[in-house]
Amino acid sequence: MERKANEKSLLDRFIEWREKHISQRQFILFLSFIVGVISSLAAFVLKHFIEFIQHLLTGGFESDTFNWLYLIYPVVGILITGLFIRNVVRDDISHGVTKVLYSISRRQGRIKGHNMWSSLIASGITIGFGGSVGAESPIVFTGSAIGSNLASLFKMDQKVMMLLIGCGAAGAVSGIFKAPIAGLVFTLEVLMLDLTMSSLLPLLISSVTAVTLSYLLSGTDAMFHFQLDDAFSVSRVPYVMLLGIMCGLISLYFTHVTAGVEKFFRRFKNPYARLAIGGSVLSILIFLFPPLYGEGYNMINHLINGSSADVILNNSLFYGHANLLFLYMALIILFKVFASTVTNCGGGCGGIFAPSLFLGCISGYLFAGLCNMFGLGEVLPDKNFALFGMAALMSGVFHAPLTGIFLIAELTGGYDLFLPLMIVSVCSYLTVRLFDDNNIYAIRLAQRGELITHHKDQAVLTILKVEDVIEKNFMRVDPDMDLGALTAVVAKTKRNIFPVVNAADRLVGIVFLDDIRHMMFRQELYHRFTVAKLMRSVPVRLSIEEPMEAVMRKFEETKAWNLPVEDTSGNYIGFISKSAIFTAYRKTLLDFTSD
Repeated sequence: MERKANEKSLLDRFIEWREKHISQRQFILFLSFIVGVISSLAAFVLKHFIEFIQHLLTGGFESDTFNWLYLIYPVVGILITGLFIRNVVRDDISHGVTKVLYSISRRQGRIKGHNMWSSLIASGITIGFGGSVGAESPIVFTGSAIGSNLASLFKMDQKVMMLLIGCGAAGAVSGIFKAPIAGLVFTLEVLMLDLTMSSLLPLLISSVTAVTLSYLLSGTDAMFHFQLDDAFSVSRVPYVMLLGIMCGLISLYFTHVTAGVEKFFRRFKNPYARLAIGGSVLSILIFLFPPLYGEGYNMINHLINGSSADVILNNSLFYGHANLLFLYMALIILFKVFASTVTNCGGGCGGIFAPSLFLGCISGYLFAGLCNMFGLGEVLPDKNFALFGMAALMSGVFHAPLTGIFLIAELTGGYDLFLPLMIVSVCSYLTVRLFDDNNIYAIRLAQRGELITHHKDQAVLTILKVEDVIEKNFMRVDPDMDLGALTAVVAKTKRNIFPVVNAADRLVGIVFLDDIRHMMFRQELYHRFTVAKLMRSVPVRLSIEEPMEAVMRKFEETKAWNLPVEDTSGNYIGFISKSAIFTAYRKTLLDFTSD
């Protein structure tokens, strides 16, 4: 205990020294550098942890036959992951990016300390054993947790904490993909942190630091090796637009099937029942379609490098039947969403970044292949269209066209294809936005009114919480109290409203001072009227968990200046006034928008 106290005092002394000798802005830049370094190291560790497990388990598989171990590995991986989460972590670490969005909107940017390592282990085991998910969402969660906890360690305010969360996410994406611009725009588009002069430089520092360290650790080669053999021509723009629309529709399919499967699994509370269902479905799908094993990056490399059909069909029941390649790909597109979702619902841990890239690559390759097969115009280079599909699915699933454009360009070095990448990404994004307002990460929070957006007014209302503006210093009165006793209570306070609360702690009405002012000095009436006769009914009640946007709507509908608040059990807590909300709103808006 004494040692811990000494360590704390050393930290406090450092913080005091820092406040005197290092400006806030300089220290934020230093922290963004540290966040970039640690996030990149975490990405490196996770990537190689997954590769080690996969090589250990599947390194000896024959390419020209199926393998029965595909039926076993995924179940074992989900089982180990589930046991680790329930017995060691003891917390829900699924849907990493959604958790980051929730911490920004409802927890003032605070992320638990174990998230700096727990997602790394859980996702590494899940993916290494064949879980059909990606490592990017867990690494974003990890990087954001590093930023949040570093800000908490040095007692930085909420605004700085949110900025460092963005730095952690940017550093994680930059480090694992070697894509600094994509890391930056991902933070802006998906985490919806606004770009100001004060936030631009720290985000850039984290991104550049992370990718530089990644270069030092694993070389400067792009993640996917791509050689441009056929330059883009303007005559192919209509095909690129059609691919964008098709990928937008596939993105909708991906998002809504994911939501439907998750809803189905919520019926089962027993984790072993979820494991049995999810593990069985996943194992069967991987056995039939081996590219669904893990992240699927090998398949992407094959498609964008023009590998033969036999190589693409390795380990599958379709091996040796090149004429069935397009059917094989169509079935993978159909079932990939199920494989990814049951991995997480069954107890595994992973994200949908890699699945979206995987699906997009196959979709683009299949689109070009079918156009060429049926002679629909000029011959399309399937390698290029595989790249376009990756950008399109990324843009559609995440509602992030800039991320899709820059990520694919940086992942493959395909900068010469920037124009078609822009076209296909925009077409996919616009197609999706016709049907859905929020991306796959944000849709759960948006339904509950807990999502921060780029709309300043809505973002501030999302950050504000009912419990932060409740006033509890109102004098309670009993419904059986007479006017004389009520007058004595009025004399003790400067408030002009009095909540009427019964013995069960339930609010039954409100007494307004203006309603009794003319009676207060007529002592002959003191015992003739009770509070129950003098009170008014409550126009509307607010819940402690109600989003602030709904609270403001009720104020507008009732034209009230004060409204009562109850807890989840219906017990009276206090009142919220418009003036208190406006004061908190103005302060939060200044914090949220100032440079």
